[in-house]
Amino acid sequence: MKIEIHQDVTLSELMRLGLPGTEASRLLNTLERVRELAPADQWRALSADTLKPSVPFPVHQLMFGRIFSRWDSSGGPAPAWQPDELTICRSNIGQMMEEYGFACYEDLHRWSVSNRDAFWSAVIRSLGIRFEKEPLKIRDLDSPHEAPVWLPGALFNIAENCFNGSPDAPALVFPGSNDTVATMSLRALQELSARVAKGLRDIGMNTGDAVAVIMPMTVESVAIYLGIVLAGCVVVSISDSFAAEQIRKRCAATDVKLVFTQDVVSWSGKRIPLYARFLEAPAPRMVVVESKPGGEMHALRPDDMRWVEFLAAENVFAPVMLGPDRPSNYLFSSGTTGEPKVIPWSHTTPIKCAADAMLHHDIQEGDILAWPTNLGWMMGPWLVYAALANRAAIALFPDAPTTREFGRFVENAGVTMLGVVPSLVRSWRESRCMEGLDWSRIKKFSSSGECSNPEDMLYLMMLAGYKPIIEYCGGTEIGGGFLTGTVVQAAAPGYFSTPALGMEIDIVDENSNPAHLGEVLLVPPSIGLSDKLLNADNWEVYFKGVPSRADGSVRRRHGDEVEVVGGGYFRHHGRTDDTMNLGGIKVSAAEIESSILANCPSIREAAAIAVPQDGGGPDCLVLFLVPSIDEEMEVGHWPGVVQSSLREHLNPLFRVADVVVVSELPRTESNKVMRRTLRSMYHRTVSDT
Repeated sequence: MKIEIHQDVTLSELMRLGLPGTEASRLLNTLERVRELAPADQWRALSADTLKPSVPFPVHQLMFGRIFSRWDSSGGPAPAWQPDELTICRSNIGQMMEEYGFACYEDLHRWSVSNRDAFWSAVIRSLGIRFEKEPLKIRDLDSPHEAPVWLPGALFNIAENCFNGSPDAPALVFPGSNDTVATMSLRALQELSARVAKGLRDIGMNTGDAVAVIMPMTVESVAIYLGIVLAGCVVVSISDSFAAEQIRKRCAATDVKLVFTQDVVSWSGKRIPLYARFLEAPAPRMVVVESKPGGEMHALRPDDMRWVEFLAAENVFAPVMLGPDRPSNYLFSSGTTGEPKVIPWSHTTPIKCAADAMLHHDIQEGDILAWPTNLGWMMGPWLVYAALANRAAIALFPDAPTTREFGRFVENAGVTMLGVVPSLVRSWRESRCMEGLDWSRIKKFSSSGECSNPEDMLYLMMLAGYKPIIEYCGGTEIGGGFLTGTVVQAAAPGYFSTPALGMEIDIVDENSNPAHLGEVLLVPPSIGLSDKLLNADNWEVYFKGVPSRADGSVRRRHGDEVEVVGGGYFRHHGRTDDTMNLGGIKVSAAEIESSILANCPSIREAAAIAVPQDGGGPDCLVLFLVPSIDEEMEVGHWPGVVQSSLREHLNPLFRVADVVVVSELPRTESNKVMRRTLRSMYHRTVSDT
């Protein structure tokens, strides 16, 4: 196809967008040279030769739009990055395709879901998972797909498999002094984790005891996480952003015996007391890490311990070997009942994390992964296993990732994979704080937690000279992703290119018929999928009422809405149920509503809905409120009332975008709030104004 795009772009147009005359002329000359090529090849040449990160982003937008203005999307969305043959051959997927004789990626994926045991056996072998006692088989074929028994007969400890790399290789990279970076070797991390494990045993922690980690992602918290698992205990992941009451609820739900926390957290120039907040809960016995060694620490309760007092002197520990179904981590996810679900990760679940990193993110030995996250959310534990089980390193930045300081750290640390949430990219684009940095060592990005805006994702790709973005969608109850991308397929900003290897999905309408836009149903089994919940019935939550396939295969409810587009690509449209995603944090509408009603006596009824932003990004929280009968507060006062309540009692990161005061909430005959009606009401209200 011949598209003479140079005729649609003028020198003056480029200069109006901020491109100097000489660079604008060079761009036009490049366009002239490639005008006989197909659009995707034109863009590949232009983005490699002329459209450098120093070129103003509006020029990138203009050229992308013009080049692909006549693009036939039936073959897939317009690609901003395409793999070359060398990239495909050197990738982990390419190596697996060659080893098993597959000519294309589609054949590999088909094999991974039609021969699941063979696929997971290959993954475990590629990861080099060590067992004290080898499994009798990959899966007990007599066990149901809803609750399969993986690796029967095996004994191992998944944390031990984070130390299979070279002992002298960097395991953690973090800020040093004067804009430098420091590193901790794998040997040093293993020794520190062993001291944690031994310390736990020394103070009486037993196999299976629940130990919470409520602190930022630091060198100490990574070692604490691994040490807990090495000791045969269970990590309880709780975000350090939660209010005291939410911490108390989560500790009680998992019968926490011990808490690791930090004295204060430094964030965006503020020092936020952390240990003092837990005293309000009250929390179980705590081990408190000093944010600045030698600094002033809050007076501790009699049974609490300082980090330096807790650590054992002995830096060697024999990992406790357990069966594959024994829990290693309790994580919390959203629930429509008002209480967050407690999802146990077994010692097998992290294999899914490591597999997705190895295959879909193409993590290889020596890579450095940065992902601003927290051990309180699944991406924190995911990052630990994604990096260390693949003999890569984790880059840890202790402050907000919204500033140029974070960008300089990414540059200085030599980060090769950078993970983001889309709202973070939007803030970078608005502030332009990451422009002018050298991110050339980044090989790929990953984006998760929210629906992506294609323009923001094009901007992100530009910052590193057009590297692919692996869109990644999954859940805590999956142990990773069900929809993602690869480095062997073209990357289109904001689009997914494949279901995850080993995962099969159906997209159905309200009548469970196949649809191009509808709810995602997962087709088990897969390593990583939960088979039990600590405070609910896993079958009732994920399987009850879900119709099987025509061939009798069971299907599992997930709740995301996905659209199938051309070429086998996908767009994600958010949640179909009452769960919302606020700034990358999943929370149920019921949990927000119950918190408001419990703490705001002036409110009789409350309903929370998530309203997508125009162009993508995180959901906006809108509240419909029914005041108490004798309440005469002005409408303008309500946002402050509910915002203060959520900040104090649920999570200070949740922001109320709007409040609508109504006399009553629309309900079904069975008294359920009609959220779809509320969304329609709100959209009409916004349109009228």
